[in-house]
Amino acid sequence: MLFFLVACGQAIDQDVGGENLELEGEEDADLTIGLSVADLTLERWQHDRDIFVETAEELGANVLVQSADGQDERQLSQIQNMLSQGIDVLVIIANNSDALSPVVEQANDEGIPVVAYDRLINNAHVDAYVSFDNVSVGEMQAEYLVENVPNGKYFLLGGAPTDNNAHMFREGQMNVLDRLIDSGDIEIVGDQWADGWSAENALSIVENALTSNNNDIDVIVATNDSTAGGAIQALSAQNLAGEVAISGQDADLAAVQRIAEGTQSMTIYKPIRAIATRNAEVAVQLANGEAIQVDETVNNEVTDVPFIKLEPIPVTQDNIIDTIIADGFHSYDDIYRNVPEQDRPDQP
Repeated sequence: MLFFLVACGQAIDQDVGGENLELEGEEDADLTIGLSVADLTLERWQHDRDIFVETAEELGANVLVQSADGQDERQLSQIQNMLSQGIDVLVIIANNSDALSPVVEQANDEGIPVVAYDRLINNAHVDAYVSFDNVSVGEMQAEYLVENVPNGKYFLLGGAPTDNNAHMFREGQMNVLDRLIDSGDIEIVGDQWADGWSAENALSIVENALTSNNNDIDVIVATNDSTAGGAIQALSAQNLAGEVAISGQDADLAAVQRIAEGTQSMTIYKPIRAIATRNAEVAVQLANGEAIQVDETVNNEVTDVPFIKLEPIPVTQDNIIDTIIADGFHSYDDIYRNVPEQDRPDQP
């Protein structure tokens, strides 16, 4: 067992059944939370982990953290390892919303509460689901795009088809787009999904889309910032970056920089501190056998899951300072690093 210090507390790194398992917090804490993260190579989830652990420590809990690195079987194996460590509550950011029922059922059998963090887990009993209004996310993306490009050729670039959230985002997008498609104002010239939310997959998809449409695309409905980044790389190769309206989600630094520079139109900011803090609070409440306050329920094909729903925020060039920078999510200097000083807004 190797002891070392990390930014958010003392960490113990141990190899359990061939999997790397990290313990964050105080060794003598009353509670231990297992946090299984879909993929910590993505910037978004690094922020979530750090704030979740910070909050859990303040509430007197340890956190066992593992990253599945985008692999379904790895996440299943890691969660089994966590359950063998005697955790008090299991929090899962699902890599595949449909693949986790065996380990969730195991947790149920052992009397360990399960929280679905941001992504709903299907076909299993889940004690709480803490996320943003994901249908509203898709609606906000589409509303911005149709307001700015009310007529034209739209390409739909979905996220990972194995992620339940990706389908909720698409539901919201189509709530806005369907009437314009029916009226003929908008023509859908392609619809593909990027496995693993991968920028590389998005790049390939959009390269092919541009070729098949002779570069005649007015809007790309990209569901998150990673896929938007891949799409913009493909647009740049055709000198179209900034000419095609494109959405995003997560307010990744690279995406907000692209918005400041004018190559990405917008992103959806889901205040990470809000969701990470609320998930940690709910996890501790469930571990202590306390009641949780919910907004509504959402059916996961097995049960109506208690849903704690948070509100997302659309971000464009006009409100970067009032949202991203005001919250301290990214700094002014980082966001406007590539923008000439004379073109930058005044610092707050």
